[in-house]
Amino acid sequence: MSQAPAEPLEARAEIPTRHPGVYVAILAFAGITVSLMQTLVIPLVPRLPGLLHASTADTAWTVTATLLAAAVVTPVIGRLGDMYGKRRMLVLSLGILVAGAVVVALSDSLAPMLVGRTLQGLAGGVIPLGISIMRDELPPERLGSATATMSSSLGVGSALGLPTAALIADHAHWHVLFWIAAALGALAIALVLVFIPESRVRSGGRFDLVGALGLSVVLVCLLLVVSKGTDFGWTSPATLGLGAAAVAVLAAWIPFELRVRGPLVDLRTSARPQVLLTNTASVVFGFAMFGIALVLPQILQLPEATGYGLGQSMLSVGLVMAPQGLVMMAMAPLSARISRARGPKATLMLGAFVVACGYGLVLLMSDHLWQLILASCVIGAGIGFGYGSMPALIMGAVPVSETAAANSLNTLMRAVGTSVSSAVAGAVLAGMTVAVGSAVFPAFDGLRLVLAVCAGASLLTVAIASCIPGRPREDGAVSAGAQAGAEPLPAR
Repeated sequence: MSQAPAEPLEARAEIPTRHPGVYVAILAFAGITVSLMQTLVIPLVPRLPGLLHASTADTAWTVTATLLAAAVVTPVIGRLGDMYGKRRMLVLSLGILVAGAVVVALSDSLAPMLVGRTLQGLAGGVIPLGISIMRDELPPERLGSATATMSSSLGVGSALGLPTAALIADHAHWHVLFWIAAALGALAIALVLVFIPESRVRSGGRFDLVGALGLSVVLVCLLLVVSKGTDFGWTSPATLGLGAAAVAVLAAWIPFELRVRGPLVDLRTSARPQVLLTNTASVVFGFAMFGIALVLPQILQLPEATGYGLGQSMLSVGLVMAPQGLVMMAMAPLSARISRARGPKATLMLGAFVVACGYGLVLLMSDHLWQLILASCVIGAGIGFGYGSMPALIMGAVPVSETAAANSLNTLMRAVGTSVSSAVAGAVLAGMTVAVGSAVFPAFDGLRLVLAVCAGASLLTVAIASCIPGRPREDGAVSAGAQAGAEPLPAR
């Protein structure tokens, strides 16, 4: 693979970084702003058919469109960041987010709403780009806690966005939500332009357009099967056709990527045991951690007449789940400390085990709000450990010039895991119901089964992570030879 020579690690270490705390705060703010987009629409979902004068099935695409756009753009924007500048792609992503928020804020029908939500999804690469900028600009001793903080910004934005969105939606016009999102995005752009320098680490080469189109087709088909299989019917021609298309295009895409110069995804690097096992663990961990976001709101909002629901409002749901995001952020320094002492592999194993313990708490006690808050915070702590360790594992095994692309692929793997988790939980809860009067609700046994499956996935993550070779350096540093495309230094 032809690449411009990457800047040696020793030279990178000499680059003065005058305000590392400012860099971290601004990049984390950008990540929180993007993650808010994922939750802003949740309190509106039941109201969207009336607001947009469309069917429930059609308005469900306001969530699906964002998911698909983020999946398609994440690996592409990472590769473009490595080639043309990470800050440049970060500003572009935030600009698209602002444009999407404005389109939604001006919309009163389904079509512009879908356009705006798709644009918002195209900002999905901000967090891996931010992590990659940190690797290029921060001193090694600050990198571990900084990347953990940036990774956890996804959970913080989601946790804080839900109660805020519910509160605003109850007391103001729903368009206000997206005007606020546009303002936050514009502020993030201004801060990045003023304070964040452009990285001098570039990979060079030509953009793999055919590879990008092929991967996009695979991802769209796969995620449509996962997210819409229940609606389409799992044996329907649409579902089977999409699945067959994904397999066929993937079968052609893999050999193409192995032959092309400057591929979108360096499959040889991705096949290294440390990268492959970390990405595999990310898929399973993404599956595991999403269960609480699916089950907890159900328990909180189901009517008390079911015998297990608590009859709470959407605002209460947001307030119960908000501490989880704050715990995730609080775990960032501890995650970095554990990774320095024991290696990020140990941190990932610890995080997945803590998540399994959190699910165990929900299975044992879910009768009172404080019990659910406690379990949610325990799971948040485990997710914080996991989020902090994954970028360190990836950056410890890839060349500096491929950091953004590798981090973006890892972020995509987590997103695939959460999508599969949503589909599995939806199928379980749709098949296990209970009638209360004339209404039908998910059965308690179904909710407990989803929690048990996610606990099992957490323990499977521990097993997969235990197979990751060696103990890579926590700061993700690699040798000059690895930056040029050779194997990284042996793990300590």
